[in-house]
Amino acid sequence: MNLTTPALLFPAISLLLLAYTNRFLVLAQLIRQLNTRDNQNLRGMVIRQIDNLKKRIVLTKTMQAFGALSFLLCTFSMAALFLEQQMLGRWIFGLSLASLSISLLISIYEIHISCDAIYIELEWMESKKKEGVLDDRRS
Repeated sequence: MNLTTPALLFPAISLLLLAYTNRFLVLAQLIRQLNTRDNQNLRGMVIRQIDNLKKRIVLTKTMQAFGALSFLLCTFSMAALFLEQQMLGRWIFGLSLASLSISLLISIYEIHISCDAIYIELEWMESKKKEGVLDDRRS
């Protein structure tokens, strides 16, 4: 293994962290939008979303932490390889890959529960449609 092997992960980890940051920003925006809704009919749906949103925030934070740890370990691996510490560099690179894998697994779980949030919204819309509040005809 040479110095360029861990360096190959740098662009991938950077893009992954950017995607995680975007996911976090969307979550923050969604929370702000839910908070500003005045309609009392929406309150039940918003309350159902709170636990889901809290869980997603924690997961996103954890994904970002493991992604950043992977980036840091990748850097340490390169440093060890630069200092001709092959075995140490390999072990640290392995830890970097493990950290990246954990981050990705958490991301998959977060995607799964974000779908639950969408289903809650769809259930609310279906109930409003049955009540005649949402009209499927265009004016």
